[in-house]
Amino acid sequence: MELSSTLLLSPLLASAGPDPVKHLYAVATFLGGYYVLMAVMNGVAAYLWWQRENDNARALIWTVVAVLLAGVLAPLAMSGHQGWVPSMPDFIKQIVNYLSGPVAYTLGTTLILVVMYIFRRFFVQTDVAWTMLNLSLLALGLAMADPNFAAIVMKPDNVPIVGLVYLLGYFTWLATAIAVKNDDRIEQGLPPLEKSDGMDEKVLVWPDLVYTELICMIALTAFLLVWAIALPAPLEEPASSVKTPNPSKAPWYFLGLQEMLVYFDPWYAGVVLPSLVIVGLMAIPYLDFNKKGNGYYTIKERQFSYLVFQFGFLELWVTLIILGTFLRGPNWNFYGPFELWDPHKVEVLSNRDLSQFFWNDLLGMPLPKAPEGSGAGTGFAYILLRELPGIVTVLAYFLFLPPLLAVTVFRKFYVKMGFVRYMVMINLFLFMMTLPIKMVLRWTVNLKYFINIPEYFLNF
Repeated sequence: MELSSTLLLSPLLASAGPDPVKHLYAVATFLGGYYVLMAVMNGVAAYLWWQRENDNARALIWTVVAVLLAGVLAPLAMSGHQGWVPSMPDFIKQIVNYLSGPVAYTLGTTLILVVMYIFRRFFVQTDVAWTMLNLSLLALGLAMADPNFAAIVMKPDNVPIVGLVYLLGYFTWLATAIAVKNDDRIEQGLPPLEKSDGMDEKVLVWPDLVYTELICMIALTAFLLVWAIALPAPLEEPASSVKTPNPSKAPWYFLGLQEMLVYFDPWYAGVVLPSLVIVGLMAIPYLDFNKKGNGYYTIKERQFSYLVFQFGFLELWVTLIILGTFLRGPNWNFYGPFELWDPHKVEVLSNRDLSQFFWNDLLGMPLPKAPEGSGAGTGFAYILLRELPGIVTVLAYFLFLPPLLAVTVFRKFYVKMGFVRYMVMINLFLFMMTLPIKMVLRWTVNLKYFINIPEYFLNF
């Protein structure tokens, strides 16, 4: 009887998650050092504002922030006491978990990119960027007090990805800040920063470039040695067909591709889309008719190129990597950052093809099916009839949209590029947009395929 009770309770015990008290004691030293490092970072910033900028007000503000971090948050975190360690409020955790759903996540990240693009002049200000960095680091520290969040973020495989996210944010901000300054200078009739006095002079490969690269190589090697000692590689047991990891994930740089495989057949997500990315990158020099922006950062002079690249790279690649790393858990289900990765969680999804929506729901009749004993030609004709709604939709998307866009939204592009270059560009753009369209349709109406022909292994 006791054994039976234990077996019945084992799933419940497994889903209970790690002990919060033990977790706080385990991460107390780390969190204390984390807040001390934040204090040092803000102290250095305050010193630079005081010494270089002669800005006493900003220096005072960030000095106070540094004192609060080192004198209040760090000691509380080091205590390891459940009631004292600073942590994220429960209502915020619930909001974040809710917003981490696929639809809210995708629409939210897209909205953030749009807002940051429209108000880029505000976000590139040093004060704003530094405040956002501090708030994000503070939120990360508060979230580390949650055992479920820490189990994901502090996993040795995921620690480098957290660092890469911050590095990507910094370099995106830096490039945007330079581009905004250049746009202002061009409006004033001045050359961009890269072509201003003293900035466009030639730099010799030796000793300037090679010497700098040598120093960077030595510094990076030392950093990797310290990293390898402090954070051992997450080596697991030898691979076995009997026991596979749950979830089984690709390396981080392939997680975006793995996420695409959820919505498309392997031939499309694993072959067509990656090939079109390579072809598109090779075609850029032949499609680009705008000669401005060569050798300097700008946004206004290359708005279409800038927006397409930022959306394709940040929204259709980086956010998918983040989603696959932190939000995809056991059984490839979605989990919030503060939600326990319970392997017993099962989500029942009834994905349906466009033909089922058309024939079953709209017309109230079964899918067309060839009579028994029909020949191959008759069977093929019935397959085409069954998938006619999807075939018409896909053909309209790729055949009718390009000329429609040529006389409306992309009229200037068509005039300047000509027929051939325009058709190559617009079709690459339409292929790229199939990914977000299919993702949203899967999450909202559970659409599986526009065209589903398993008889010939053709699905789209």
